[in-house]
Amino acid sequence: MSDRDQELALKLWVVLARAHAAIAEHAASDAARHDLTFTEFGILEALYNKGPLLLGELQKKVLVSSGGITYLVDRLEQRGLVERRKCETDRRATYAALTPDGEALIARIFPQHASCLQRVLAGLDEAEKLEATRLIRKLGTAAAASKGCHESD
Repeated sequence: MSDRDQELALKLWVVLARAHAAIAEHAASDAARHDLTFTEFGILEALYNKGPLLLGELQKKVLVSSGGITYLVDRLEQRGLVERRKCETDRRATYAALTPDGEALIARIFPQHASCLQRVLAGLDEAEKLEATRLIRKLGTAAAASKGCHESD
């Protein structure tokens, strides 16, 4: 890798991290208005849009550890927003699903959250959003396929 390539990679990383932090701050603040953490909101949103999910699938969607997903589902279950359901075909598997109260809450607050993100991301026009999505997806796919930071060691 040339010095210029390295410089560009480092700059891109900093710009991505700062943009993510700025946007995530707004999203977390919006979730907090409803007494939810950003990750709890993410769980409710995933279940709202995808339906019941195996805990492992849900963990991958919201990017937390297996212990983290257990803790978060426990918290949402205690609040009456999520319930666990046993898989009928595999006794080892457990699904998370919205309760009627959880469904009502996320159905009420999700449109407001989507509008919040629309306002926060208004710095790009439609074509730029499509291009940014394409490029960031390409970057993420390549990073996931990479052997990591130590592949040349």
